[in-house]
Amino acid sequence: MKQPRSIVITGASSGIGEALALLYAGPGTVLALTGRDSARLEAVAERCRAAGARVDAAAIDVADRGAMAEWLARVDAETPVDLLIANAGMSAGTGDGSETEEQARRILAVNVDGVLNSIHPLIPAMRARRQGQIAIMASLAGFRGLPGAPAYCASKAMVRVYGESLRGDLAGEGIGVSVICPGFVKSRMTAVNRFPMPFLMETDAAARVIRRGLERNAARIAFPWPMMAAVWLLALLPPSWTDGVLRRAPRKA
Repeated sequence: MKQPRSIVITGASSGIGEALALLYAGPGTVLALTGRDSARLEAVAERCRAAGARVDAAAIDVADRGAMAEWLARVDAETPVDLLIANAGMSAGTGDGSETEEQARRILAVNVDGVLNSIHPLIPAMRARRQGQIAIMASLAGFRGLPGAPAYCASKAMVRVYGESLRGDLAGEGIGVSVICPGFVKSRMTAVNRFPMPFLMETDAAARVIRRGLERNAARIAFPWPMMAAVWLLALLPPSWTDGVLRRAPRKA
């Protein structure tokens, strides 16, 4: 969608979500932003208002299905949503020991249930209008399971495939769906990594790549291309060839 007027962004209090909010902010734009940190979220909202946008900011955990449905219904009733960016997510790994059940369940609740809680309250209204666009934040980590982040990789694989399937399902109803698959991008999430991150991108640059992809309704917005090529190769090779290498790779804290 070239010029969405009403945009919902989850996980907007930092990282790519913050960068996208600031990139889209401007006169005539209505932004609905949510995140878990109310102070950081309000700071982002104020910067967007200073750029001329009208902003509705609500501190909500995307894993809270009821709260998300209530908020999104109100937002869409006030200004029909043109673009939803389901960006909220969390990451953790096995760098401090094996992944616990609690950690795995929390990551899946935010990264998988949080996406479903963000998109499904708006799909019926978009269907009725036969117009709208949905962007789902996956990751290049969703193409191959990595020992250092089992639940994170699994969650991103699920939302990637779900988004790709949803794109075909909704294509005939005037709704575009794009799946975003970034590599390493500077953020609070990657700041805790204690290992080299190949092709690490600035957040603003990543946001611009995403916006360009959404403007042309790209099915998959994957970047940077060298990292994308490496991940695709890993996914194509038999696990017996790659398991040993991946077991020795650095692990996320």
